[in-house]
Amino acid sequence: MPIIDITKKRLTRITCSPHLAPYLRQEVTSLGFEVQEEDHASVHVGATLPDCMRLNLQLRTALHVLWLLKRFRCPSPKALYTHIASFPWEELIANDSYFSVTSTVEHPKITNSMYPNLVVKDAIVDRITKHTGRRPDSGSDRSRIVIHLYWKDDRALVYLNTNGRRLADRGYRKMPHTAPMQETLAAAVLMAAGYDGSSPLANPMCGSGTLAIEAALIAAGRAPGLLRSNFSFMHTKLHDEHAWKSIRVEARKQAASRPPAPIVASDIDPRALTAARKNAQTAGVEHLIDFVECDFADTPLPDLPGAGIVIMNPEYGERLGQMSALEPLYGRIGDFFKQRCPGWKGCVFTGNRDLSKRIGLRASRRIPFMNAHIECRLLEYDLYAGSRAEKRRG
Repeated sequence: MPIIDITKKRLTRITCSPHLAPYLRQEVTSLGFEVQEEDHASVHVGATLPDCMRLNLQLRTALHVLWLLKRFRCPSPKALYTHIASFPWEELIANDSYFSVTSTVEHPKITNSMYPNLVVKDAIVDRITKHTGRRPDSGSDRSRIVIHLYWKDDRALVYLNTNGRRLADRGYRKMPHTAPMQETLAAAVLMAAGYDGSSPLANPMCGSGTLAIEAALIAAGRAPGLLRSNFSFMHTKLHDEHAWKSIRVEARKQAASRPPAPIVASDIDPRALTAARKNAQTAGVEHLIDFVECDFADTPLPDLPGAGIVIMNPEYGERLGQMSALEPLYGRIGDFFKQRCPGWKGCVFTGNRDLSKRIGLRASRRIPFMNAHIECRLLEYDLYAGSRAEKRRG
């Protein structure tokens, strides 16, 4: 009788980048899961392994879906080995397969961050060899089975990382161009802006097209995981191929029934547009985006009833001397919003508070994000077709 039951709900930690947890929670609850815990970079739910398959397919803002295998008190590396070796790894990992180990460790006895990984690897290999007579290979490649250790003080949890490589790596960004936004961050920024695909969207200065492509995936109701063909759970002995195929078929059926509203992506750099088009083509959404080579201020806005969203991610001026060169650009963004976008919602994602003041408009919301190590804000502007007072009177 197998010890590991894939239909049993286990504590599942779904991780994300800092500040994205509220958007991840929104996604998880919309899929019917109850959030049991939440912190700044993860949410916890009860999930079966087939549930984890669905989460891997559907989530736009998650990085990893970690399915709990074992938890235990762990005061030392010796205890770590003993507890890991007591788990039935032969039910999870074939003796002719390959696995890798990752970890997050905060323990006073550990000074070498790679040492716990080695202990876990040795315990798994020794267990499988003892029970099957043959050992699997292991290494740093995360394209197959990935086991994750979380060890803090005397508390340890061991997970199956069901996705392996980050879910942010959708697979469509073959031409990243310069300083591309991470896919999961782009999806969260669009969610924060209130974008759901029902209204037009313009993305001037689109760069390699991540914002526009993520918007197109949202508008089309397309699960981002459908772009990937490889997940860690597929390489385990627990994998149910029939269930996986059924989950994928169901995800394809959930495509939006309405035609998506127009999406326009523009850039003055032809190399950026080439990259954006190629990436959109790889993602299967090129037909949903109108790419235009022009200065951002000349971006054609869809002429449709009702307000749309204009969203921009200009340079931040991280390096010394760049800020003064970017001040006129931010001033022109304010002019573009005032002159070309009345009635629309304007959004600027930036990591430079001083430059954002050059826009010259009062933001109705300032939503915090982190882009790698940079503290950023999504600035939202209500662009009235007259004065604010006239809007209130109307």
